[in-house]
Amino acid sequence: MTYRAPINDILLSLNHGAGLAAAVKAGHYGDFDGDITAAVLEEAGKFASDVLAPLNKVGDEHGIKLNSGQVTTAPGWPDAYQRWTAAGWNAVSGPEAFGGQGLPLAINAACTEIWSASNVAFGLCPLLTLSAIEALDAHGSDELKTIYLEKLVTGEWTGTMQLTEPNAGSDVGALRTRAEKQPDGTYRIKGTKIFITYGEHDMTDNIVHFVLARLPDAPAGTKGISLFLVPKFLVNGDGSLGARNDIYASGVEHKLGMHASPTCTMTMGDQGGAIGYLVGEENQGMRCMFTMMNQARLGVGLEGVGVADRAYQQALAYAQERRQGKAVGKQGDGMDPIIVHPDVKRMLMQMRSMTAAARSICYATAVALDVSVRAKDAKVRAEAAARGALLTPIAKAFSTDIGNEVAYLGVQIHGGMGFIEETGAAQHYRDARITSIYEGTNGIQSIDLVTRKLGANGGASVWALLDELAAIVKQVETSNDPAFGTTGAKLRDALAALERSSKWLLERLGAAPNDALAGATPYLRLFGATLGGCMLAGEALAAKANGAAEPQRYVALARFFAENVAVQATSLEKTVTDSAEAVNGADAVLLG
Repeated sequence: MTYRAPINDILLSLNHGAGLAAAVKAGHYGDFDGDITAAVLEEAGKFASDVLAPLNKVGDEHGIKLNSGQVTTAPGWPDAYQRWTAAGWNAVSGPEAFGGQGLPLAINAACTEIWSASNVAFGLCPLLTLSAIEALDAHGSDELKTIYLEKLVTGEWTGTMQLTEPNAGSDVGALRTRAEKQPDGTYRIKGTKIFITYGEHDMTDNIVHFVLARLPDAPAGTKGISLFLVPKFLVNGDGSLGARNDIYASGVEHKLGMHASPTCTMTMGDQGGAIGYLVGEENQGMRCMFTMMNQARLGVGLEGVGVADRAYQQALAYAQERRQGKAVGKQGDGMDPIIVHPDVKRMLMQMRSMTAAARSICYATAVALDVSVRAKDAKVRAEAAARGALLTPIAKAFSTDIGNEVAYLGVQIHGGMGFIEETGAAQHYRDARITSIYEGTNGIQSIDLVTRKLGANGGASVWALLDELAAIVKQVETSNDPAFGTTGAKLRDALAALERSSKWLLERLGAAPNDALAGATPYLRLFGATLGGCMLAGEALAAKANGAAEPQRYVALARFFAENVAVQATSLEKTVTDSAEAVNGADAVLLG
């Protein structure tokens, strides 16, 4: 089946769950006209349905080809990319001074979900280019910005992020790629990088690589890493492309999913070393790279949302068409569509509600990041930056876990046909799997949440967020709408569990850090489930208050999530607080 962007759901989540409308009203977005949001997303949905979605299966089946260092993408890929850039989609949130439209990151986040849902392997390319733009704009010299930034913003050139090496995956500080400064101020880069997404392709004339490397006299570990801009083709003084740089794809990976996205081994130094240009200061590369990574982590979370929504749409269509068995109590001949069966309804509601919760968390992260740079008041900017930092690991990990779980349920609803490639359900399952691994595994996101974000500013960001969520729960309870069922009570229990777990972890971080780390992953899940449940309830209240079409369906969605997903919060709390001894004492089992 094809894909249709759920514009009404997206707008409700963006404006009310994530707080875009309130932030615009408060003046944090300057002269941005929020009324254009719907028009932008409608056009994005059309492009996704008409151009990108039809190529999704083509790319999966055809994959990519490597020949003599050149990668050929699937049929239709280069043309689709040219149409993409011509329509201005790469420039949505780019700086206006360099050819961008200057729209909020939150708008681009909604677009990213749409691209990911229609064709996640295609959408991965501009996702990384956006991260490259952020890093160059924030840390690059004026000269580098003049040469490269407009080309990246418009999408004429694409960008990559090159961290991982054979001996240095999550432990970036162990990387061995070397950089040596030259008399002309450039650097010669030698080394090998692996798992480089879109490291080589045929969709653009040039590719701008952002490469982490170590100078000869650099300190050990992450403190001695620098960031370099390394173009595939050098750029002449007049802006034209010059000589081919010494950076090549020496291999491509054969993967479980994402077949249409080239994942390359990149080799530098076969011909004396690739010419690179320092971004930021020497030995400050990790600070610059985190600008890219945080942007990419939100983007990957949105990939999880997109794949989940695509899997849900396909499962819903199949359940409405596939006939098997009869509804309970039905008489007469003939079989009914499987959507009449309660367990199928349960799975579909679980798919849709979890997708909606993950969507709102990602959008809220984008709004916080927007306000952190757009608001006029310094205190508002600082609080928004802290909120964005807190939400980023949750957006990445919770949403990609949800993407995997929803795609799994999509296969289950298809039954045996879900295990057959021709239905397409299996592709979503395969494509989703990488999202919980790259841009920092979800375990690393959990560690980041517990060790860095939870205690930042004395936990002020967490307590402020919990207060906001408690206010939503109070509104649900005082609405006296019987359609909410036990939503208010379930969410209040979840909030209490989250508060207790947060305090317990803060106490353990200093005295018993391994206890805190043992509970990090269930804590992130507890946080995401509670946050997502409260946000869905807030959206349901907004739908009722604003006269949305069929508001009760949003109430039903919030109720289902609260009573089937958020209700797990108290059990997750027990896992966080009670299982540390069992986890830390597991050596007798694992190593015995």
